[in-house]
Parts: sequence; C-alpha cells; structure tokens
Amino acid sequence: MQIDFNTLTAPQKQQWLQHAIGPRPICFASTISAHGEVNLSPFSFFNMFSSTPPILVFSPSRRVRDNTTKHTLQNVLEVPEVVINIVDYEMVQQMSLASCEYPKGTNEFIKAGFTPEASSLVKPPRVKESKVQLECKVLETKELGTEGGAGCLVICEVLRMHVADSILNEAGTMIDQCKLELTARLGGNWYCKVDASNLFEVEKPNTELGIGVDALPAPIRNSSILTGNNLGQLANVRAIPDVDPSFHDERLKNIFQYYSVTPDEMELELHRYAKELLDQQKVAEAWQVLLALN
Repeated sequence: MQIDFNTLTAPQKQQWLQHAIGPRPICFASTISAHGEVNLSPFSFFNMFSSTPPILVFSPSRRVRDNTTKHTLQNVLEVPEVVINIVDYEMVQQMSLASCEYPKGTNEFIKAGFTPEASSLVKPPRVKESKVQLECKVLETKELGTEGGAGCLVICEVLRMHVADSILNEAGTMIDQCKLELTARLGGNWYCKVDASNLFEVEKPNTELGIGVDALPAPIRNSSILTGNNLGQLANVRAIPDVDPSFHDERLKNIFQYYSVTPDEMELELHRYAKELLDQQKVAEAWQVLLALN
C-alpha cells in the first residue's frame, strides 16, 4: 500500500504517522505564564538531540480541530523555562488526564492529582511523582507551519536533573534501566510500557568495526534458517573467529553423528542450533557451531 500525503486530510496524516512512528517518549511539560498560572501537559513529539550541550526538543502542535495553539507554547513564549517530567507506568493514567483541554488558567496539577514541587533553577514546578525531572531553559521556538497540525519546536537546554534514588543502580552512579518503567506513546489510545520482561541488549560496535553481513561466508549469508537479526549478530565481530579445538558441545556432536551421511541436512541442523544460540545472545558459541563444517 502506498499513501500519498498530498491527498490526506490533517487528521488522516496524524493517524498514519502516529501509528507508524513509535514508541515516542513523553515530555510531561510544566510551564508557567507571565501572570504565574501553572500549566502541565504531555507531548509525545519529543526527544533528546544533543548531550553537550544537553538539548531536548518537544513540539506542541497547533490543534487540528481549530488551529489554536497550546497553553504550554503560550507560556514558554512568555516565560522561557520548562520542567520536563519523565513519565513512567505508575503515573500514566494521571498524565493522560492532564492532557484534557481545560480552560486557560486551570492548574492541571490539581486536576490530575499531582504534587507540585518547587524547582531549584527555574520558575515552573516539578512533578513530585515523576522519577526523573529536568529543569530547562528554552533557547528557541521554531514554527513549522501555520495550519492545524503544524508543530512548533521548543528547543530546551537542561540545567539540572533530579533522579529518584529508587531507580539508581546498586552503586548509586547511574539509572538502572530495569527499575524505570518508562511509558511511551503509540497511535490512537495505545501506549507501551518498558520493563525488565521486554528489555534486551544489543552489542554496539563503537570503536571496533564489525565485518559486515557482506563478509560472512555465503552458506551463512544465504541461510534459510538464520534471520536478518542473526546475521547482524554474526557480522558484528572484528574478524571471523578461528575454530576453537577446546569447544566441546554434546548437541553438536550428536548432529555430526546423526546427519553424517546427509551434509545438506547437517548444515540446516547446524544453522537451527546456531540460531537458538544467537537468540540467547551466545554469539561466540554460535560461531563455533557454524564453523564446525569447515
């Protein structure tokens, strides 16, 4: 299916994009007007774009319905400061309640049942229930259009970060990713939760370059068993490993004994075993299994 955006209405564009591009982190922004009126609202057009300087960007889009601007945007134009409170699973329902379009001057802290906590460097208050709070100054706002649905980038520099002790690692030196159940936005009414059951690690080739899928032996590269993810794991090594004479594996031994007269079947069985190992993140062992035919 091909979708030509020139033929879509603004709501249709929004629906297609928000369902396809995600999960999106949520900027739960607390701001304040020049008259001291506090506003609290979530935005999923949000991410970090630099660490030095520490820059975050979120976008309060113009309302598709009537092309009006959000109170958050009006506030940061008056007082260029914001606290970005990170949303976790324990606060997602209250966060959603704060997204209601209450009249200007309504305090969403009160409506959604959150506790305001004084910031140390900026005027807007922090959300006490949020386990990560980032006090920011607004460097710039940039309109992306003037029609309903058009975003306005709010470019912020992080001045100070507050982190709950409960989500730190044992050494107390960093956030333990398994302890912070981040919640992210999808399309429609859909959200997703990050927890220990759906976290996984991918080894990153930072200083040492992987050999690449194109450098894998043809029988491995063209395997009908190994997936693209599996090939990516195998190709993320500096060089194809040597056969390790000390590698002993009972299942590998059984494969050779059982399929010794059918080499093609043996190769398939070795690839099946290697795939199981790769799915368990045992890359070195998978390589030894695949090298066994050499």
